[in-house]
Amino acid sequence: MKPILALVAASVIALPSYAQQVTGAEVVVAGSADIKADNDQAVATFFIEEQDKDKDKAASRVNQKMKAGTDIIKKEDPQAALSTRGYYTYPVYAEDAASVSSPQRKRTQTGWRVGQYLEVKTENLKQLPATAAAAQKILALNGLSFGLSDAATKKFEAERLQASYKNFMEKVAVIVTAMGHKPADAVVESVNFEGTDSMPGRYAAAPMMMAKSSRMDADVAELSFEPGTTTLSAKVLGKVRIK
Repeated sequence: MKPILALVAASVIALPSYAQQVTGAEVVVAGSADIKADNDQAVATFFIEEQDKDKDKAASRVNQKMKAGTDIIKKEDPQAALSTRGYYTYPVYAEDAASVSSPQRKRTQTGWRVGQYLEVKTENLKQLPATAAAAQKILALNGLSFGLSDAATKKFEAERLQASYKNFMEKVAVIVTAMGHKPADAVVESVNFEGTDSMPGRYAAAPMMMAKSSRMDADVAELSFEPGTTTLSAKVLGKVRIK
């Protein structure tokens, strides 16, 4: 019995290693690709806030300064797209000290806080430092983000889809070869493209307690920035039949 067992074991060890050929099988293959593109658009958010015992006075100063700041931005960058993103009015309270007869603190209204946001979207990145500095003489810069314009996104659309399909077909070739067939034996029966663009986050809302707005006669140095890149992703899912 022992010699027979040894012979069987030797035969198993001596078997050549090869891929098992499968015919008529269907496999699902996923492909993907990431394309990096230089950002060509900026979104800057400015705000103005005033506080006064008289609500109308606070609102009037906000309206006047926002109008002046908006005019400056339009002059510095005529092609920029401007959008109002919020206007708020809040009462301001002061807490009175607690007494023996009244242990709970009382809140007494002392005035009003009024503010407004302005979003500026521009593709003129070279002019942006000067535009922001000019606007900051009146308005405060609340947020700045970079991304791709619609034109740039459309430009890279074909490139990312082609790259994902190429990756899909490369995986199909590897899988078919591993199953003991030639790449030509693969028949793609269905394909589903799914794009997942990765865009930078938008501006964050300013906190409830803000710093005092910039003075109109203040000199503001130009900001420096790096626009960075945006990654455009694409995914493709396909069903493949092996001949």
